[in-house]
Amino acid sequence: MNGSPRRPPVPTAAAPFLTRRRAGVGGVAVLLAAAVGVGWVWRQYGDDVTWREANLLEPARIEVRGVAPWVCADVKAEALKAASLDHGLPLTDPELATRLARAFDTHPWVKRVVGVRLQHPPGAVVEVVCREPAAMVAVKGGLLAVDAESVVLPSADFSAESAAGYPRLAGIDSSPQGPEGARWGDAVVEEGAAIAAVVGSDWTALGLAECRPVVADGVRTWMLTDSAGRKIRFGSAPGRERDGEPVAAVKLAALRKLIGRPLPEDGVDLTTPPVDVVPLQSSTSF
Repeated sequence: MNGSPRRPPVPTAAAPFLTRRRAGVGGVAVLLAAAVGVGWVWRQYGDDVTWREANLLEPARIEVRGVAPWVCADVKAEALKAASLDHGLPLTDPELATRLARAFDTHPWVKRVVGVRLQHPPGAVVEVVCREPAAMVAVKGGLLAVDAESVVLPSADFSAESAAGYPRLAGIDSSPQGPEGARWGDAVVEEGAAIAAVVGSDWTALGLAECRPVVADGVRTWMLTDSAGRKIRFGSAPGRERDGEPVAAVKLAALRKLIGRPLPEDGVDLTTPPVDVVPLQSSTSF
């Protein structure tokens, strides 16, 4: 009772440090709790946020640029459906642009995808370069369209009238080795398609009916025939000319001189320079 009064505790040098440490620990605990809370919320509602309408790219908001006028197919609808992307797509998907590019790149009418640009509000622009028909290959049962590189195109997209406007390759014994959008897989078709691409729109103006390979002494050359059966010896395919044979551009220039003029009954030879509508030798048989 009569003892000395208790002195108040004397602060030590470590007290401020411990006070600060407790405050820091408390801050960390708060942050950890917040992180746990955010994780729980995302697990509960993350899918809703991802698939919220404001974050979804609908097919109608995808614009495809570069579809050529000769393509009648709905490239966008077909590409998205084939890739199972014909529904709302989350813009939060980091691979979305790549997936869209891959979907269009595999369409048989698309030669290459130039780029994909995503937008917000949800939208996308896909720019493509389309393949151009060069010829119709006559096969058993009908015609199959190919481009200048012998890539098989969707022939169902051509009417009988539109197909008739393209060069016709005859004398082809093979069938496509792959699906539409892949090369035919035959060097003969590759050569014929290259010649058809050179003649191009002049085919109709020249009144031509078919382009056919001719093999003599193991060497393959090509013959063009008009609707009256008159022949034009085109010779080797572009890039395969023999020594002294005119190149394809020179042959084309000579062909264009025939537009509006009847072919000689004996036909025309484009393989002998100078190329100027040289008649075929009567002794030559085909």
